Parts: sequence; C-alpha cells; structure tokens
Amino acid sequence: MEFQKMSWAGVAALMLIAACHSHKTPQATAQDVEAAKQEAQHAVEQARIEATKDVKSALKTGSGNPREVALAKATAAYDIAMIKAEGDHQVATEKCQTLQASMMQACKDQADTAYEAAKASAKAARTARQQ
Repeated sequence: MEFQKMSWAGVAALMLIAACHSHKTPQATAQDVEAAKQEAQHAVEQARIEATKDVKSALKTGSGNPREVALAKATAAYDIAMIKAEGDHQVATEKCQTLQASMMQACKDQADTAYEAAKASAKAARTARQQ
C-alpha cells in the first residue's frame, strides 16, 4: 500500500513537471528571423506594385488632375511606408525572440518604439504630400 502511494505521488510529480515544461514557447531561430525578413520584403514589393497601379489609375481616370495624382502618390507612399514599418517591426520582434529572457522585453520595447516612430513619420509625410 505504501509503495502504491509513492508511485502515485511520483506519477503526479512527473505529470506536473511535464505540464510546466510544455507551456514554454520555443525561442525563435535565425531561420524564423530570415523568414520574417523575406515575408516583409515580399509585402513591400506587393505594396509597390499596388501603388503603381493606383497612381496609373489616378492618371487615367482623373484626366491628369494634379491634385488627384498627388493624392494617389501620397496614399501610395503612405501604404508602402506602413507595410515596411510593419515588416520591420515583425523582423525586430523575431530577433528579440532569439535573445535571453532578461534582454527580451527591452528589445521588444525598442522595436515597438521604432514601429511607432515609423508610423508617425509615414503619417507626417502623407500629410505633407497632400498639401
């Protein structure tokens, strides 16, 4: 009977250890960072293609109205800048995942700050181009 209690206690302890270990997320690897870079680059390329189409469309439908063309260019530049900022943020966040836990939060905070600055810059540039 005593052996059976110890066995159950041992099984319970092993299950507890296994459960605690399974909740940890694996750290990102250099491959994850590279994949994020490629994905970001692809998104920017697609945004540039769409922006070119939008500007060409504004030239055709707006009869060359400079105001409409300027608005299309400003919007296109803004869209590209925002997608680039999002991609850069994703890459930076992946890089943070490769760091030790003690450095990870500071890295993420820095990535978030850079992302917010890039968004603000894109908005300011769009506003300046629309005027």
